Amino acid sequence: MAPNNRLDDRNNQIIAALLHDVSNAHGLVFNTRSLKLTLKKVNSRLRAEGIGFLMKTLPRLGKAFDKALSGDTKLNSKKLGFESLPNSELPRFLGEFFSRVLQPNGELLQHPCANSVKVIRQILYLYYKYKSPFSDEQTQTAIDRFIKTEEDLCTLHTCFKDLEARVAVSYQSRDSRIAADDQTKVARKAKSLLERVFRRFDPKDINPRHGPGVVATKQQLWGKYCWTNVSARITDMYPFDAYFCASVGHVCDSFDTFKSVTDRDLPAKVILVPKDSRGPRLISAEPVDFQWVQQGLGKAIVQLVESHYLTKGNVHFTDQSPNQVGALYGSENGRYATLDLNEASDRVSVDLVRLLFPEEVYTYLMACRSSSTVLPDGSIINLKKFAPMGSSLCFPILAITIWAILAAAAPDAYTRERILVYGDDVIVPTAFARDAMEHLESFGLKINRDKSCISGLFRESCGTDAFQGVNVTPVRFRTVWSSTPSPSSYTSWIAYANSFYRRKYFVTYDYIVAELLRLYGPIASKDMHLACPSLMEVPDRSKPKRRRFNKNLQRLEYYVTEVKSPSIIKEIDGWSMLLRHFAESGTDYSVVSPDGLHVEEREDLDLRLAAEPVAPFSVRSYTSRRTSMLVKRWR
Repeated sequence: MAPNNRLDDRNNQIIAALLHDVSNAHGLVFNTRSLKLTLKKVNSRLRAEGIGFLMKTLPRLGKAFDKALSGDTKLNSKKLGFESLPNSELPRFLGEFFSRVLQPNGELLQHPCANSVKVIRQILYLYYKYKSPFSDEQTQTAIDRFIKTEEDLCTLHTCFKDLEARVAVSYQSRDSRIAADDQTKVARKAKSLLERVFRRFDPKDINPRHGPGVVATKQQLWGKYCWTNVSARITDMYPFDAYFCASVGHVCDSFDTFKSVTDRDLPAKVILVPKDSRGPRLISAEPVDFQWVQQGLGKAIVQLVESHYLTKGNVHFTDQSPNQVGALYGSENGRYATLDLNEASDRVSVDLVRLLFPEEVYTYLMACRSSSTVLPDGSIINLKKFAPMGSSLCFPILAITIWAILAAAAPDAYTRERILVYGDDVIVPTAFARDAMEHLESFGLKINRDKSCISGLFRESCGTDAFQGVNVTPVRFRTVWSSTPSPSSYTSWIAYANSFYRRKYFVTYDYIVAELLRLYGPIASKDMHLACPSLMEVPDRSKPKRRRFNKNLQRLEYYVTEVKSPSIIKEIDGWSMLLRHFAESGTDYSVVSPDGLHVEEREDLDLRLAAEPVAPFSVRSYTSRRTSMLVKRWR
């Protein structure tokens, strides 16, 4: 959305529609007078603060509310810039619902209302993840934090060297007194666990491939298979002819070309992408030669960990549901705590990986790891972290490292078997939670205590927020509304509307649908059972009217709007196309980022997949990112 009067009015209308839905569903608590006063307050705050009221002020109150749900702190509305109720610490804004959850002093009630929690969080967090443009100040803050983390890891280097020496000594001696301190015991056991996990793992047995993202060396999609530079560090472990060529014939026929391939160790590149109202996220774009091997090695590690008897069922990479179910279960009885790590991918240091992983595996991991990165200002820094976010090895190594430390620190088999790890989202038995946090921090990791839930009955993990066994996850707007037709806006806002419909927020649903119909024209509905983005319910007059009977497929078809990614046809040399066929044919990119996909993003992805069935693989065809377009097709 561009900042204009129409935009401000739309935000106001969405909040108004949401509050009307709340009044309709909870009229005995939130009556007509409460609705009128709340709308008046929202309007005045929006005029004074703009969209910052929705993106920053309300989420700040939401964070404080979540802490109060955990039972650790009291809610104090005045400190957060909200007028309080008479003789109370609770905010007057939505006070009708806050009073059903918290005592006047801000503490949790003995029998709080979970539905009121759901309403409060839906209103407070609606715009928290909104991907608005980030300021120069936010950009610099993110970069400074990245650099500060590197400095922190440097200070830990001596500590890790000392710990590594103690672990080595304890391995050589059976005298338990030598390994008396807890950190050494945990490190030794974690190392032993990873040796068992990787005992039969061959780091050479991989199928390299390119990832879907950009690379630091700036090759176009088709240029990734025409090698111009391959680091000597990589080829020392993964010979060029065996891992970068389609066959021996490829080596022979392209020998003259390959003689000009350089072997420099090129740096990665830090890029900034929108995250939420707090600012951008830093992603590392890897050099193309590193990305090629990282993808293959990362996938091999994922397959090993998800199938090994020690880690199967405890460490996940492709399925978030165990953690989500664990969060719901933990919120119901308090037996399980959810831990969240801060800057998790940036705090797994090279020293920590060297300490815990088997030497042979560590050698190969280091061979395909970028050792330096270019910051946005052009300066180059050497990396003490093992791999920043963006590397294909970041997520697997992060998860298995966390599991190894926690499994080694667990006091018994019962606790160890109930540890769940998905990236930096961790679930452990509540009785073990504080020890788990201390052990992780002793190895240089950093716990996000604001998002870790170890008391009370509120839990959050992998995009699921739970309270007393009830899913209280709000719909969060992420994709910016576009006042002109846009593929990403179209699919995302259909997903948001459908999410509101499923939660029975029908006034909000109707408002978003009206805006979509006004901009895009007729839209298909779910009851039409078409493979295109579809709304849950659409008036008959607003459904696609053009239809035909397809005699070949023996079905009725409608002329509908869907999303298409245009293909780019590029011819490269035959051997490179064969290499692409071996690498990509029949593969997928199933390992997601530690943050995972939230509800609306998964729905958005489902809509995109439904809108564009997978075409037969072609080595000449490429699909460029962010080139999707809206088209009319028969479905």
